Amino acid sequence: MKIDVITAFEEMIDQTLSHSIVGRARKAGIIKLGTLSPRQFAEDKHKTIDDRPYGGGPGMLMKAEPLYQAISKLRKKTSYVILTSPRGQVFNQELAKKLAKKRHLIVVCGHYEGIDARIYPEVDLEVSLGDYILTGGELAACVMIDAITRLQRGTFKKEDVTSLESFEGHLLEAPQYTRPEVWRGRKVPAVLLNGNHKEIEAWKHEQALQITKQLRPDLLETASQKSKKVQKKKRFGGSKFYEYQRN
Repeated sequence: MKIDVITAFEEMIDQTLSHSIVGRARKAGIIKLGTLSPRQFAEDKHKTIDDRPYGGGPGMLMKAEPLYQAISKLRKKTSYVILTSPRGQVFNQELAKKLAKKRHLIVVCGHYEGIDARIYPEVDLEVSLGDYILTGGELAACVMIDAITRLQRGTFKKEDVTSLESFEGHLLEAPQYTRPEVWRGRKVPAVLLNGNHKEIEAWKHEQALQITKQLRPDLLETASQKSKKVQKKKRFGGSKFYEYQRN
């Protein structure tokens, strides 16, 4: 998989994603990561990529032409262009899985007070990390790339690692324990020590369910709504019913 990041702060991307699991995946060639600065396409000697917004307002906006030229240089037939944006779709594990199947991602990092709106037609998807404002899109890009890299085949020696993590099946992960068996008077649950894998899996599922109910009940609600949609879809004979409902 190839991922290119358009950013005026290339070192933030490269340095952040040169360590741990993502760093190893890069060295192994599982993902190829590149960066491109829009300053290369600035039209003045000062390499200016921002300017004051028309109509007034605080801060500066990223200019359209440098971003357009950067996207155009990187874009191929298989490219999928993502813009980090507070108005975008909220990033989650489900979206990470969809993006992990793309052959080439181009991530455009917004910065300053935003970008010239005329660049939006060049973008396939706007993505946000949540309802808060970051200084720029570089940290958001790193978060997305980390999550996407974890889903690439070969990133982990054990292929089932990512299928057992939080948010799979809309449940948080069950609590886990390691050595010693007793730590400061707190014991590892006995079921994890008995060697009965069926009992252990049943315990983990029940714990995951209880923790999700307590900490993230919204995940269970989402799962319930999706289940109802699937059942309704089957009941009414395929997707045509939903297309009619949406229209």
